[in-house]
Amino acid sequence: MTKDLTLALCQADPLWHDSRGNLQAFTKRLAGLQEVDLIILPEMFASGFTMDPGAVAQAMDGEAVTWMLQTARDKNAMLVGSLVIEDAGGYYNRMLWAHPDGSLQFYDKKHLFSFAGEHQHYQPGDKKLVVEFRGWRLAAFVCFDLRFPVWCRNDKDNPYDVAVFVASWPQVRAAHWNALLKARAIENQCYVAAVNRVGTDGNQVAYQGDSQVIDPLGQVECKAALQDRVLVWQLRRETVLRTRETFAFLREADNVVLL
Repeated sequence: MTKDLTLALCQADPLWHDSRGNLQAFTKRLAGLQEVDLIILPEMFASGFTMDPGAVAQAMDGEAVTWMLQTARDKNAMLVGSLVIEDAGGYYNRMLWAHPDGSLQFYDKKHLFSFAGEHQHYQPGDKKLVVEFRGWRLAAFVCFDLRFPVWCRNDKDNPYDVAVFVASWPQVRAAHWNALLKARAIENQCYVAAVNRVGTDGNQVAYQGDSQVIDPLGQVECKAALQDRVLVWQLRRETVLRTRETFAFLREADNVVLL
């Protein structure tokens, strides 16, 4: 039987446009972690949420990606977070999944945050990603994706177990963050593991964190206060199975075709 999954939610205040400083800081934050399966970092964790990708972009074989792969190996855990990546002549807000065996998967943010002009600086992704890891199916989403339930919709025939969101979600719309995370958990009958940043970025945008784990019934199991911290929590396989067996709503979901 698939074992439970132990998460580490790394709610942090990244340094602005300082990749090397951030990698050093995240190394310190994660130093005491032991026996975790999945470590989740915020959106654009090496730079802050920036509209100047040329100043901070990483290559897929660059320092930040190399650090992610090495950290995943050292911790024997999956390491997840998004970076500004330059690839094939464009910039992407890319959510990287570094496996402890040295393999790498990625998801490019589908819904770019036009309110802040993200669509003017980055290329959107067009492919979903569900990662198989230690018997769990983990779906990849970045920040603004949260507002789009069709994109997040679970596959009733082969459902994912956890929706993983990494974000730089501003404090001014924190109520939306908290409400929508619950909705995504309930409608998809899955865990939601969401990591947001804290602090104030280089554009003077404030963030309050609210990183959290929500169960498939929409109950908040754990939530980080407004501080830079690592929150460790265990997801129970039995909770997913029992919810879907007792309330068999997912199998009645409408079929959605994305054009």
